[in-house]
Amino acid sequence: MRIRNIIAVTLAATVLAATACSATRTQRAPGEHVDDAMLATKVKIALARDKATDARDIDVEVNRGIVQLNGFVDSAAEKSAATTVASGVEGVKEVRNNLAVDTGVRTAGEVFDDALLTAKVKTALFGNRDTKAHQISVETQHGVVQLSGFVDSPEAKASATTVAKSVTGVQSVDNQLSIKAD
Repeated sequence: MRIRNIIAVTLAATVLAATACSATRTQRAPGEHVDDAMLATKVKIALARDKATDARDIDVEVNRGIVQLNGFVDSAAEKSAATTVASGVEGVKEVRNNLAVDTGVRTAGEVFDDALLTAKVKTALFGNRDTKAHQISVETQHGVVQLSGFVDSPEAKASATTVAKSVTGVQSVDNQLSIKAD
């Protein structure tokens, strides 16, 4: 009888551990986090090595092998090159290029204003209980706020837009958030 109890407890613990470590639709398993982080690093390195792309201006997000390129670049050629480079990295399943082309020169004051807006939007996202701010990247140029990353639901995506639009000084919001896939 005692051996049956030990076996039952061991089996229950094993099932519980396997369930706790498995992935769900919106949550990745621990191994997937590591794989995605490694893939993001590989893509960033490839972008840095490529002469046609300025990796400093490109934010890379990865979820289950889907690469999202975000931020602002200087030309359509750079945007296209970034897709080509990211697609060539082993392990990339898909590339979603959300890069915006911005050829306008910004003054030091505009750069500072945009950085301040970015900070305000991030703070507002952290302060909102409907958004998981750690899932959302924020970039700003000329008062245009770009939201990117992978969120759990369409509601979270819509909420992030509402929060960003509510920040004083935001001219418009370019919501490039993706919903986590099954």
